[in-house]
Amino acid sequence: MARKVIVLGEIRDKALRNVSFEAIAAAKVLANGGEVVGILIGEKAANLASDMIAYGADRVVVAENEKFKHYTPDGYAQALMAVIEEEKPEGIVFGHTSLGKDLSPKIAAKLNAGLVSDVTAIEADGDNITFIRPIYSGKAFEKRVVTEGIMLATVRPNNIAPLEKNEERTGKVASISVEIKDLRTIVKDVVRKAAEGVDLSEAKVIIAGGRGVKSAEGFKPLQELAEVLGGAVGASRGACDAGYCDYSMQIGQTGKVVTPDLYIACGISGAIQHLAGMSNSKVIVAINKDPEANIFKVADYGIVGDLFDVVPMLTEEFKKLKVLSF
Repeated sequence: MARKVIVLGEIRDKALRNVSFEAIAAAKVLANGGEVVGILIGEKAANLASDMIAYGADRVVVAENEKFKHYTPDGYAQALMAVIEEEKPEGIVFGHTSLGKDLSPKIAAKLNAGLVSDVTAIEADGDNITFIRPIYSGKAFEKRVVTEGIMLATVRPNNIAPLEKNEERTGKVASISVEIKDLRTIVKDVVRKAAEGVDLSEAKVIIAGGRGVKSAEGFKPLQELAEVLGGAVGASRGACDAGYCDYSMQIGQTGKVVTPDLYIACGISGAIQHLAGMSNSKVIVAINKDPEANIFKVADYGIVGDLFDVVPMLTEEFKKLKVLSF
């Protein structure tokens, strides 16, 4: 059975986040040959419609309003509900991001529908769709099936590969006028504490530091390695609690959940709370002076040594490899 599925494109810094394209790929599976409609909500969002079409959306609906300059749950919910009422989709896909985790349950409640969150894979067997998501801090996976009503899901970044970009694809772009009423939240300004550079939740390479970095200065070698590899720098809760870095960098059960292609843990002991946020990384490298550290139990590769000796050596070797590759 072909379905109509809508995908919310998430905009950050006037560009679409990569998880938006991953959500389109997920929507293609749910649509089962049906139509995938991209949704853009923003102050000036229409110029990003071509990107959604290039990555697989069949057409795009744009809701533009000066009140959408910053995300607010009330404003976005009103816009998205207006689109839902007009399009009448059988499925809705969000990214499992701060925005998606906030907005999706609000929409599900308005539709009196179920929500499958933090999806890492989708299986299709004819008309039957099965969502796979981690439970118990990633120690196990469960399968969920939506038996009736609209299928709502959020997809975890870096788990469902986006379709290959095809800039020759064409599709209709339409605008929808939304009257925004009774906003209970008004964002005056956004002050970001996160470091500039690659978004931690979408990074393909992450260099993370724990208490073993010893100070804020101790993160400098990690930042240099991340720059060489085109990655992002993260941290354990211990490093954040010690004041070595901002909590926006925290990875773990009470921080961000990440699934990069490469995760290099530097001076991280491997507490269960931290493992819950990174254990599903594709390749894990652990650097620690303690050969009995718990992090080695989940690592694919382990280096027993002082991170302040090992990390600079890795940085230099990767620099050589980059030169040779050119």
